[in-house]
Amino acid sequence: MSPVIVTDIARADAATVDALAVHGVATVHEAMGRTGLVGTGFSGIGLRPIQQDVRVAGTAVTVLSHPGDNLMIHAAVEQCRSGDLLVVATTSPSTDGAFGELFATALHARGVRGLVTTTGVRDTAELRALGFPVWASAVCAQGTVKNTPGSINVPVIVGGVLIRPGDVVVADDDGVLCVPRTDAAQALAASDARFEKEEADRAAYAGGQLSLDRKGLRPTLTDLGIVYMTQQEYDAG
Repeated sequence: MSPVIVTDIARADAATVDALAVHGVATVHEAMGRTGLVGTGFSGIGLRPIQQDVRVAGTAVTVLSHPGDNLMIHAAVEQCRSGDLLVVATTSPSTDGAFGELFATALHARGVRGLVTTTGVRDTAELRALGFPVWASAVCAQGTVKNTPGSINVPVIVGGVLIRPGDVVVADDDGVLCVPRTDAAQALAASDARFEKEEADRAAYAGGQLSLDRKGLRPTLTDLGIVYMTQQEYDAG
């Protein structure tokens, strides 16, 4: 496909995005049947937050760049609006510092909620001071050029997961998760139900109930051949 900038993407419902952010990555991931988690398995991409105690969700504006070149990030700023989250991937692996404080300043002014990138980032102290959250595959001061074409708002692969423009990207200390735009309402309903169940579990455990009993796991132990014995019986073989 020729390089392209798509300007009129459909985005997930804003209220749904905000509600998914409250639940966070682990809850939504489990509610979705343990799907959508970025950077697991054999993907080779390990995205890490440069900050702690931050939980966000936003609608994906995607960038597909040439490695070592940040031209398309410059072009992507214009396509971002309040509530978005910028997602940057490259056509082959690159850890160069393609994103820093100046980009974050421009995006922050437009209401963009953060960055997820397979590349490196730099100016991390300034990014934290600005309150612009980032999940990246590397931190690297190496700069980039601005002369290679790429695309904006096309599907990209990040950590083995397909992210389409307008999808919901949830990110926190536990990782990064993609919720397809068309599945966002269903994912929220499932997350709400899981939250209510976990609230009941939390109250039961605080009251002293064991998870073995609440979840009915004792028969599973028996079926797997796991036996209880005293220390004396164990020592005696």
